[in-house]
Amino acid sequence: MIVDVVMLVVSLGMILLASVVFTNGIEMIGARCKLHQGVVGSILAAVGTALPETIIPVIAILFFHSAESHQVGIGAIAGAPFMLGTLAFFITGLAVLIYAGLGRRTKTIHTDVHGLTRDLSFFLGLYGVAILASFFHEHQAFKIAVGIGLVVGYLWYIRVTLTSDGHEIENVDLLHFNRYLGLPETLPVIIIQVIASLALMIWGAHLFVGYVSSVSVTLGISAMILSIIITPIATELPEKCNSVIWMGKRKDILAMGNITGAMVFQSSFPVAFGVVFTAWDLTGVPLVSALLAFTSAAILLFWIRWKRALNPFILMGGGVFYIAFIIYLLLR
Repeated sequence: MIVDVVMLVVSLGMILLASVVFTNGIEMIGARCKLHQGVVGSILAAVGTALPETIIPVIAILFFHSAESHQVGIGAIAGAPFMLGTLAFFITGLAVLIYAGLGRRTKTIHTDVHGLTRDLSFFLGLYGVAILASFFHEHQAFKIAVGIGLVVGYLWYIRVTLTSDGHEIENVDLLHFNRYLGLPETLPVIIIQVIASLALMIWGAHLFVGYVSSVSVTLGISAMILSIIITPIATELPEKCNSVIWMGKRKDILAMGNITGAMVFQSSFPVAFGVVFTAWDLTGVPLVSALLAFTSAAILLFWIRWKRALNPFILMGGGVFYIAFIIYLLLR
């Protein structure tokens, strides 16, 4: 039991380390390509930090042929949008208030309203289709069509984001391989850093799936519930940490784009995989988490369209949905 818990923590650490290094390399590529902040935040940084949640369900479903591993996979798929649309919103809004209290910034969030509207609209459209698909899970042809549609939807989102106007990209940190290993900051080295971090991420995900199943059996806890709570909190730490740091530096477009862009990604590729390769019969905990994430994002989108602005208090409203979910788990 102790060994399993230690290895679970180690595997999570591997995933987090890999995602941080991966994101650094992806952002450096964005800087080299002179992409605007919306692309870097909503696509490059978002996809980089969202890869752990994507890899975990794929590994769980394809390589671990048990009911519990499939629960881990579905839990990770449903848990990622939920954590982003509730806890990540809350932490980011709270960070703004703390930084403002320390005099490091104002409470006003200067972000790209058009970009946020685009991201949240795509998320609600894609995730809404995925939720509805669970009620027709017995029709495999329909599920395949939905899976393809979700992937095509994300590709369309990339096109829209790349062709949209945006603010000039802000400076990124030094390449980690340059800062810590003294390697030259050339394109081949950047690519090597990205590939190496991706390999570490996959290895850590493979270990995580095995040990989370083992720990859940020992504790008598549902693997799905454990993966919905633990997996997204741990693997989405990069999004939360990056957003908190960027808010402190008043890089609001990157901070919000990192979260909302990850939400769009999580509602497409991972969900498409789950729809096609699992029963995708969302009931109970996964369905509740999906509906709460959808509602939280819908309220934020309504506010942005109404006020044409964003403030930390509406972001912190996501915490209400997270608390509601915890209460649901305790009462069920």
